[in-house]
Amino acid sequence: MSKGSYPEKLIIGTRGSPLALAQANEVRNKLLSLNQIDPEKVKIEIIKTSGDKFLNTSLSKIGGKGLFTKEIQQALIDKRIDIAVHSMKDVETDLPEKLVISTILKREDVRDSFISRRYSSIADLPLGSVVGTSSLRRKAQLLNKRKDLKVVEFRGNVQKRLEKLDNNVAVATFLATAGLNRLGLVELINPISTDEMLPAVAQGAVGIEHLRSEKMEEFLAPLNDSVSKKRVEAERAFLRELDGSCRTPIGGLAQKNNEEFKFMGEIISANGEVKIHDVWQGDWAMAVEIGREAGREIKSKGGKNFFQ
Repeated sequence: MSKGSYPEKLIIGTRGSPLALAQANEVRNKLLSLNQIDPEKVKIEIIKTSGDKFLNTSLSKIGGKGLFTKEIQQALIDKRIDIAVHSMKDVETDLPEKLVISTILKREDVRDSFISRRYSSIADLPLGSVVGTSSLRRKAQLLNKRKDLKVVEFRGNVQKRLEKLDNNVAVATFLATAGLNRLGLVELINPISTDEMLPAVAQGAVGIEHLRSEKMEEFLAPLNDSVSKKRVEAERAFLRELDGSCRTPIGGLAQKNNEEFKFMGEIISANGEVKIHDVWQGDWAMAVEIGREAGREIKSKGGKNFFQ
């Protein structure tokens, strides 16, 4: 797969949600525009994951992050698909030994958006309002700001969540701004500052996973954004130190400004009562090491029993 040498066929594995398909199609279109491949030979295969099967159950109760990737990773190992396209915030920090994520697309907006038919911000919500989210991080961040709010479980794609708002299941919810952008739902975008709500680790980033192969890595290399990749690697290093998953309220954000690097990280108790937040700065070349150190420091401040 060196320059001018392309796979005869390519099967891209993905979840079947509208957002996952938009991301997989983005990768497919980029590959077709860069290479002389017959479009008929680049197929998208939808793989149903455990996370898609249990839509009425909290992710933290049924196994956390791997729910959205394990079946897709198995398809890679079994060579039923050639590459997998993931939302990186859904990917566990430890990959199966045979697999690698070599490629991160240029990262989208990292912020959460506040979604409501009636109110424009968290501050506008009346006392005792019901807010829907399936994210333990968003729930903990929200309760840390507003102990009066009631949080209910809210899963499903964008349309399902909007229906729940229309049916008064809740008066507000949150969606990743990146997902709204990728779906073309710009009218719903209402970003929350990262100072008010620190995003999930790797939010807004799309990664490509495959069996370890230099040829595949070379083939995908033109899609890789080196700055986005290092930011995601720094955030995932932070998360790995915390043993983080969907079961733990963790926020992390790596930023590059010229050759300067800034990392913001936090852990919050599930009820929102305790928040440990800090900022680290240093040289961009040391981004991953700083992310790792941030994880160690936050973990020591939280103590052994913080997440139990």
